[in-house]
Order: sequence, then C-alpha cells, then structure tokens
Amino acid sequence: MAVRLSRTFLLRKLHQLTGIVPLGVFLLEHFYTNSKAMTGRGDFNDAVKDLQSIPYILFVEIIGIFIPLIYHAVYGLFITWEARPNNLAYPYPRNWFYTIQRVTGIVLFFFITFHVLNFRFGLIPGLNDLSVADNPMRAFDIVSREFGNSVIFAIYLVGITATVWHLANGLWLFAVDWGIVIGERAQRLTGYACIAFGLLLLAVGINAEIAFIWKGGLLGGILY
Repeated sequence: MAVRLSRTFLLRKLHQLTGIVPLGVFLLEHFYTNSKAMTGRGDFNDAVKDLQSIPYILFVEIIGIFIPLIYHAVYGLFITWEARPNNLAYPYPRNWFYTIQRVTGIVLFFFITFHVLNFRFGLIPGLNDLSVADNPMRAFDIVSREFGNSVIFAIYLVGITATVWHLANGLWLFAVDWGIVIGERAQRLTGYACIAFGLLLLAVGINAEIAFIWKGGLLGGILY
C-alpha cells in the first residue's frame, strides 16, 4: 500500500534538511575560516583567497548556499507566522525552546541579509564599500575595520549567538523529527550534547570575532 505524503510534510522536512545540510555545514566552515584570524592577517587572507579560487565559486555559492538559505529563511518565516505560542499556559522548556527557535529565525533573516550584503558584496551604504570576496588580500583589514565599530561588533555578537542557538537546537529537532533519536532518555541526552556543542561553537565564533580586533582573540594567549 503506497503512502501519500502531504506537501506540507515534505516542505517541512526539506526545511529541516536544508538547515543541517548545506547550511549547518557551511556555518562550521565559516567559523573555521574566520578562526584563521587568530594566527594573523596573512593566514586569514590566504584562507579567503583559497575559497575564492574554487572553480565556479559563484555557481557553488548560488546552488549550495544562497538557494537553500533563501528557502530555509522564507519557509521558516511562514512557519513562524503560523505558530501559536502557548508559553504562558504551558511554560515547559521545550515550549520556550520552540519560541526561541522562531525568534532567532527572525533575527537571522535580517542578520544574514546584512552580513551577505556587507561583507560578501560590500553594498551597505556608509559602512563597507569593499567586498571581502573580491579583495581577499585585504580581507582581514576590511573585517577588522568593521568590527572596530562597536555597533557593528554588537550586531555580530547577537548574530553569532542567534546562529549558534538556531543550529544547536535545530540539530536536536532534526534528530527527533527524523527518528534518529527515539525514547525520552535518548532525547534528553542528545539535548545535553547539543547544548555542549552549541556552547563550544559559540566560544569559537565569538573568539574568531574578537581575533579581528585583538590579536589571537581571547584564547590566543592560551593556544599560541
């Protein structure tokens, strides 16, 4: 007997999948590249140059990043619009996690748009008029100058925090909804693992941001 899957079911599964692959994988790569700033201007610039030397890089970005990102963001906003939060009536942790997931999704919609226009294309008036991608040998200086602005630094601090929460909690939701983790105890332990992963990733992301304005970042004196 054939099982018919509803369009909503498929769209939601695709939304979850794009949040992990390729967007989650891209975020890890992005944090790794940004962490090159810990060892200095030259290493970060070389990392950006290597990325931009990938054959058909714009095609790869459009197919592997921009299209999945647009779908994930737009459908995520649709899910948020449909949501009916009941945190006050049922103040359980998972209810709050669900609400925060929706809030961070809205934050990320604006933050990622700003980030792409600012650093990828250099199109934010009055801020950065140079694209990091088009100027790899000046990439460190471009980012460092931006982060020297306390407002921009704060925006990225909020953006990094929202991104890490969205991914870490999204991993737990993905594992549960896709039947990878079954049973209350397994789901609870997976939740703890996702929290630990999120805290580690948050430390890496914030340290990479700080490394652009403080040599080595907060962890530079320990690791180097």
